[in-house]
Amino acid sequence: MLQSKSNRDIWSTMTIVIFSVYALFLLYPLFSLLITSVQDPGSGSFSLRYFSDFFSSAYYMEALWNSFKVTIAVTAISALVAVPLAYIMTTVKIKGAILVTTLIIISSVSPPFIGAYSWILLLGRNGVITNFFQNTLGIPVPDIYGFTGISLVLVLQLFPLVYIYTLGALRSVDNSLIEAAESMQCTGLQKMYKIIVPLIIPTLLAGSLLVFMRALSDFGTPMLIGEGYRTIPVLIFNEFISEVGGDAGFAAAISVIVVIIASLVFLLQKYISKKKSFTMSALKPIEAKNSTGVANIVAHTFVYGVTAIALLPRIYVIYTSFLETSGTVFVQRFSLDSYFMSFDRLGSSIQITFMLAIAAMVIIVIMSVFIAYLTVRRPNKINDTLDTVSMFPFIVPGSILGIALLASFNSGPILLGGTAFIMIISFAIRRLPYTIRSSAAILNQISKSVEEASISLGASNLKTFVKITLPMMASGIIAGSILSWINIFSELSTSIILYTGATRTMSIAIYTEVLRGSYGTAAALSTILTIVTVLSLLVFFKVTGKREVAI
Repeated sequence: MLQSKSNRDIWSTMTIVIFSVYALFLLYPLFSLLITSVQDPGSGSFSLRYFSDFFSSAYYMEALWNSFKVTIAVTAISALVAVPLAYIMTTVKIKGAILVTTLIIISSVSPPFIGAYSWILLLGRNGVITNFFQNTLGIPVPDIYGFTGISLVLVLQLFPLVYIYTLGALRSVDNSLIEAAESMQCTGLQKMYKIIVPLIIPTLLAGSLLVFMRALSDFGTPMLIGEGYRTIPVLIFNEFISEVGGDAGFAAAISVIVVIIASLVFLLQKYISKKKSFTMSALKPIEAKNSTGVANIVAHTFVYGVTAIALLPRIYVIYTSFLETSGTVFVQRFSLDSYFMSFDRLGSSIQITFMLAIAAMVIIVIMSVFIAYLTVRRPNKINDTLDTVSMFPFIVPGSILGIALLASFNSGPILLGGTAFIMIISFAIRRLPYTIRSSAAILNQISKSVEEASISLGASNLKTFVKITLPMMASGIIAGSILSWINIFSELSTSIILYTGATRTMSIAIYTEVLRGSYGTAAALSTILTIVTVLSLLVFFKVTGKREVAI
């Protein structure tokens, strides 16, 4: 009895400790942000002036409408590209299908702002493609800036999320449903949109939600190629950071509006998914078949074309990193000067990124293991609430979390602003969901009987967890950790708020180099970042034995 009580106390204590971490570094900063948004800056009394100013101003409402236009367009186009792509890859034997899926995933792991920078080099006013069409063919090409450019960059960056989810869902569809549809003369695109799409609606909504949230919160892309096309993340950043005319209280109010919108979209997605959800068991999964004639040519052209366009900006950045450069001009001579300059001037950012990422990963692994165990093996109302809170950073844009942390810890009694610790905490809080979900998934597959057998032989619950459960969870923990690691390396929106000269990461260094017009060093750092993420992704594939990345 004493042992049982002791074990309960240990897990209860662990719940309290983890809750305390979230309360201090997530709930308290967000609550402080809410309080700031409804305070009069002069008297400190309750006031809705900031919200009134926002909704009564055409300038601010235009930014909100711009964000909605971009986000909705990106989500819709991503689905329109990803669903047919996943359907073709599932039903048609495509040569090099595994490589294609791997390349599509690789195209999505680098930060969106690198894609924006890449397309500046390709379709900017002095871009390679722009110059070719205008100078060689005499055909004017629309430039990459504004709504069109932002949407293009984000679609190519984010459609793989919908593709991966849809690909997984299609494997759960029983082929007998397809055969029944074909027997009723329902074929081709009609079969896909009348039979397949309704069956995978919950999964499609989950993937689309990921795209929606990331597009809504993206900061780097509109900053680089917006050129006056204002979006909410940029507006929040300018209001918070600007030394001339900036207002932290107003930035807080805008942040609250965005969090409310994101939360409503998240709840709507959950509601629709619950209404449309049902269980499918594919006794006879869909099998890819050989296609012939025009249909085969169209299928391969579409798959290879989408993959090539998605990879084009990354490939071109890698290519330009080996060219001689003079500011924004690349000379067609190969050279390693950009790499030498990067290591000479910005080498510290590489070291800082690795140190911050490793420190954050230690926190992520420890917390995710305990959260997964508490929510899966010891479900109760408190642990269920902990699970919900741990996923909340998923719907809070990075720039808003950064502002909340900086505003809360930029003065006593806890002074963290400008330190490496606040960067580490922000990375850990934002990227914990990946490892939590992966750890929980693998734990759900482990039979409780294994742990019960250990306890029946005299081992305590804690010893059983350490000696039995934890080793069996290893593959899920490693897989989730790699996804968290990849996303930490690509983090910009939170870092741009919190960093100082001593905590400048690779993403920030690349972003600032692009703004300065030092395209050579930006390309070299982008290539290094791409190599790190690709190698990490390959390790993930090796550990999991699959070609899917999902949360």
